[in-house]
Amino acid sequence: MSKAPTGQKRSKRDIRREQVAREKRLQSLRIWIPLAVIALSLIGLLVFRLTRPEVEGVVVVESAASNQHDDTLVIPFGDTPPMGGPHASTWQNCGIYTTPVEAQYAIHSMEHGAVWITYSPDLSADQITMLEGLVRGENYMLVSPYPEQDSPIVLTVWDRQLAIDSADDARIEDFIDRYKQDRGPEAGASCSGGTGSPLS
Repeated sequence: MSKAPTGQKRSKRDIRREQVAREKRLQSLRIWIPLAVIALSLIGLLVFRLTRPEVEGVVVVESAASNQHDDTLVIPFGDTPPMGGPHASTWQNCGIYTTPVEAQYAIHSMEHGAVWITYSPDLSADQITMLEGLVRGENYMLVSPYPEQDSPIVLTVWDRQLAIDSADDARIEDFIDRYKQDRGPEAGASCSGGTGSPLS
């Protein structure tokens, strides 16, 4: 006498339904896992940027309001370049300048996220060459002499500034890495198509 079957045999339709459901779950995982990784990476980057300490020696000022355009404005040279505020409606094209650029245009470049490196006109030629080397071929970088500047070299972005004595100071690269395209209220806007003809 044969025994009765203990379970029912699954139909091909049931097997296929399970396969389809499993494939849908795998497809969802293939979509959602990368999206989750990207989202977590972006959150991590944001937290890192918000919590990173300032570069040692950086002067911080209260952030100036952006979009304060005034084409009659002429900003005189002084002890240090301005860190934001009213400026011309045209920005300074980023690059290397061997003669002073007008602050009202450079401020607009900084509003777009540029780092403006200025140096005292009596800085030695080898130091100037080092500074120009940092800017050559780079976007959102501007270097020029600045009459009446107190420090040999000053790095400026929107509401941040670092005065240093030598072009081989390691904080220069720290400053550029920390603040370039980070501080300007319109960071990422163009740094070309404005005024000025840089060497490169």
